[in-house]
Order: sequence, then C-alpha cells, then structure tokens
Amino acid sequence: MSSDLEVTALAINVTVPQALRWTDTRRGEAFTLTTLNVRLLPDGRLAAKAYGRPVAGGRGAYVSFPVPDDPELAALIADAAGRAGVLWAAHRGLG
Repeated sequence: MSSDLEVTALAINVTVPQALRWTDTRRGEAFTLTTLNVRLLPDGRLAAKAYGRPVAGGRGAYVSFPVPDDPELAALIADAAGRAGVLWAAHRGLG
C-alpha cells in the first residue's frame, strides 16, 4: 500500500436511530433529522452534518443542519466511524 496516495474524501452516511432523532427548522420549515453524513478530516478529526425530511411531508430541500452537542449523538458518530473503519479494512477489492 502506498502512503503517498492522495485520498480527498472519506465520508459515511449513518441512520439516526428513532430515539435520537430531533427536529430543527430552516427557512420556516420544520425537518425531522434522520441521517448523519460523517467525514474524516485530513487531521483525523470527525465532522458531521444532519439531513432529514420536512415534518409536513414531501421531499423538501436537501439542506444540512448542525448536529447538536449531545453525548449520545457523539457516541453514535464515533461508533459509526469505527465500524466504517472495520468495513473498509475488510474490503475484498472491486466486484
């Protein structure tokens, strides 16, 4: 494996368990946040944004929301990143 390969994006999508979902408002429309996009930053830290569906139904806009400072959500993000690492390490090559 070559350590000089430039990998520019490492991101995973994580479903937020029902008990941890929350509602936030953007441009007057309420959204239930159901998915996290977690990125591994070049310095090794994690960054996350939340996405969801309008409470009123329909598709709505694809808008990101900040993830609240919540220990349970932080644990979910850390666990998901660890799980993704295990899955990536066990890859079996191209189909």
